[in-house]
Amino acid sequence: MDKFPVVWKDQTVGELTAEREALYTCFAVRCTLPGEGLWCAWAVGDRGVLRLGVLAPQGGAGMIRRRFSHRLTAPAGRLLRGEVRPAAQPEQEMNWTPLEDAVFHSPGLRRQLQGTEGALWRREGETLLLALPYAPRRPMPLTGMFCFARPCRIRGERYLVWAFDSRERPVL
Repeated sequence: MDKFPVVWKDQTVGELTAEREALYTCFAVRCTLPGEGLWCAWAVGDRGVLRLGVLAPQGGAGMIRRRFSHRLTAPAGRLLRGEVRPAAQPEQEMNWTPLEDAVFHSPGLRRQLQGTEGALWRREGETLLLALPYAPRRPMPLTGMFCFARPCRIRGERYLVWAFDSRERPVL
């Protein structure tokens, strides 16, 4: 079992443990919650991040136990630490760039994204994040990958955000 610090704003607030079990990695986090509201635990690696989920308050601390396949944990790379982040992290504070043709190399993705207006992208380590504008009454972008998207607001507008690994495969 490997142990890592859980960090909030450069302060250690708890501990993340990671243990390999056959085809899975089991994560456990116990930490002090930074304040009121919903908080998420993240595993931070040298190539990307993995959202472990919402911490459940228990006895003045936040806790979560999750098990992920190695296929889902591999894009994060070698674990460095855990982090606590607000569950509704304000996406508008992050650096998003308008999508350029050269970002994706996969012909399928390039074809699906062709002509999409308002598309944004950015990197988190080796993970590439793609944000597409979303409106309930308009056609759904990337319909075949809808289940991999998470909704958010960027600069006050609705977006769906997908995460892709270095081989342009969707990451949960």
